[in-house]
Amino acid sequence: MIQLARPEREPMGSLVLYHLLKWSVVSPLLHTFFRIKIYGADNVPQKGPLILVSNHASYLDPPIISSAVGRPVAFMAKEELFRIPILNKLIKLYGAYPVNRSVADRQAIRAALSALEKGWAVGIFLEGTRTNDAKVNDPKLGAGLISAKSGIPALPVSLWGTEKVLQKDSFLPHMPPLTIRIGQTIPAPASSNRAELLKFTKECADAINRLHDLGR
Repeated sequence: MIQLARPEREPMGSLVLYHLLKWSVVSPLLHTFFRIKIYGADNVPQKGPLILVSNHASYLDPPIISSAVGRPVAFMAKEELFRIPILNKLIKLYGAYPVNRSVADRQAIRAALSALEKGWAVGIFLEGTRTNDAKVNDPKLGAGLISAKSGIPALPVSLWGTEKVLQKDSFLPHMPPLTIRIGQTIPAPASSNRAELLKFTKECADAINRLHDLGR
């Protein structure tokens, strides 16, 4: 049997849409209104599958991360969004994959592994949900399992300030300064046993929190 080579990167259509949206909308907004600073962008490989692990404090985190790392990033999205005509095609092209929240763990892992096989960078919020302080306090093992199964290392990313953009006491978004810090890759776990996954997950969480503690 002929072994097909793994794609070097995401599909060309997705790459074109990413750059179109980044340079016409996302990047100008981030630099003009949020005065974004990005550290460690050179740590991001621009080709090949990649796992990005980060903290999570805002609905805006996915496009901010994608813009900061300079390449499309596939994030999970709730299944309901894929039932909306036109939008479903756009978010699929942009890398989103549907997840039924009632069976999110298994479905998300399969979808993330499939995206990695297609050459995507896959984004995973280490805690699995937004936190008020933007720190990783209770990391889940999903990223470690995906890394162990794929053999792909993880790249820690810290988002600083995004928890202040959308606040409950205001209908309009706030415009705090934002800082993104990108660390060094963390090797995939040696196996998928729980001890290895816990060790890997703690290393990722500690790396993200150290970057976040650097502040602006």
